[in-house]
Amino acid sequence: LTCSGATFEKARRRTLASLVEFRISGVKTNMWFLQRLLSDQTFISGDCWTTYIDDTPQLFTATKFRNRAAKLLTYLGDLAVNGCRIQGQVTAPLHGLQEPAIPVLADAQGNKVDVTTAPPPGWRDILMRDGPAAFAQAVRRHKGVLIMDTTWRDAHQSLLATRLRTHDMERIAPTTAHALSNAFALEMWGGATFDVAMRFLHEDPWDRLDRLRRLVPNIPFQMLLRGANAVGYTSYPDNVVYEFCKQARDHGVDVFRVFDSLNYVENLKLGIDAVRKANGVIEATVCYTGDVTDPLRHPKYTLEYYLDLVDELVALDIHILGIKDMAGLLKPRAARLLVGAIRERHPNLPIHIHTHDTAGAGVAAMIACAEAGADIIDLAIDSMSGVTSQPCMGAFVAAVEGSDYDTGISANAIQSLNGYWEQTRLLYASFDPGVKASDTSVYLHEMPGGQYTNLLFQAQSLGLGTRWNDVKSAYAEANRICGDLVKVTPSSKVVGDFAQFMVSNHLTADEVVERAATLSFPKSVVEFFQGYLGQPVGGFPEKLRADII
Repeated sequence: LTCSGATFEKARRRTLASLVEFRISGVKTNMWFLQRLLSDQTFISGDCWTTYIDDTPQLFTATKFRNRAAKLLTYLGDLAVNGCRIQGQVTAPLHGLQEPAIPVLADAQGNKVDVTTAPPPGWRDILMRDGPAAFAQAVRRHKGVLIMDTTWRDAHQSLLATRLRTHDMERIAPTTAHALSNAFALEMWGGATFDVAMRFLHEDPWDRLDRLRRLVPNIPFQMLLRGANAVGYTSYPDNVVYEFCKQARDHGVDVFRVFDSLNYVENLKLGIDAVRKANGVIEATVCYTGDVTDPLRHPKYTLEYYLDLVDELVALDIHILGIKDMAGLLKPRAARLLVGAIRERHPNLPIHIHTHDTAGAGVAAMIACAEAGADIIDLAIDSMSGVTSQPCMGAFVAAVEGSDYDTGISANAIQSLNGYWEQTRLLYASFDPGVKASDTSVYLHEMPGGQYTNLLFQAQSLGLGTRWNDVKSAYAEANRICGDLVKVTPSSKVVGDFAQFMVSNHLTADEVVERAATLSFPKSVVEFFQGYLGQPVGGFPEKLRADII
């Protein structure tokens, strides 16, 4: 670089400006040194001496350049030429949106509630005072049905690719602490939220826990724990699971919904013991699939199967029993049969029901569960409910208001929160795959709610969007030849990958079975048949297993 000027000062400034404009990547340069030299007052005044550089150590203090302008121009150029390429985004963001307004909350007399003050006591106060076992029995003695709000976890995982940021939860947290002070819990951690926070949102999932816990001290936080898989997609060493549960409890998780994707009790035992040692509330969970009213179609998943499984879990001294209906297959008649039978056999056991509203029968099924003896129901705020999410909170609360199953939650409080989430959901519209209505075909393919939207997006990304019905049919066929599995992460991923493999390669189920020894299957399918996820109900289809591995 050679610069000249009419005076020394003009030459110096021109040289400095040129150095600032240079962008050299991939090799080390002395540009930072030259910039410090040209900016040093001694050099500017011209009072240098022979050993000036040796005598001025501050010249050698390197400056780290952030290069923000060039990075911004590169991003804008890429956006203009190639469009937005954010992972998981299915449409362009809506324009002209503003940050959602925080709603004004009013009490029963119509007076404004100051949400900056300490919230009313809630179920967490009982837990912290009396411990997990006494907390669970207090839940069982409670008159009416308690609700858990899934808006902060499963609702946006099922509707918006788990992209909800901590910032948007944090803004509404103080209002939620007052509005839902009677709620059993807020589901807000675990499942896919952990890895999505780090991979796509560039957030610290532990920081989310800490920040929200400070703002909501009165309502228990619940997380989804995949047994020996913790919040991952493979089995981890025991000491990892124990330490993870301890850290989660220390950071504010109160209730741990422990499940296994195959209802494999040996994997459940690890998660249950880890939660017990962390002094958390153990909600051991039975994953529901099939139809207990139609044992001919699902001979593996009969009422007797579920009752025996519940007996095994109760023998492990759990606090609460969870029934996790991942796909929304629990119809009202089946709900009365299953929950009623469990309640009759275990009258003192708190029962917590989780479902998805894919088929549109969610509210009816949850009312049936309440009438059959369930203590806790999972629901989502109205504008974050329905289809692949949980049933509508406002609808359920209104349906049981004034009855023996009254939730103690104010309809006005729900509508206040709903106004915020209506606006917030628009901010994430680009991650909404566009499931606009109920889909009763879920009773045939049995796809979990959270996977339904993800698989639809993946199918579109792979050029299979116009063959979505074929993907759903292949999902049912893949499940059948795998032996009719319990389908929830990560076992549902096995069936989903298998289905897309079949559609992409134009294979029928019969052709897969016939040619299995010569086909190159997805990694998740191979690992499933190698036993990485555990033992499925009834064992593996041995001929297919032998051919695949």
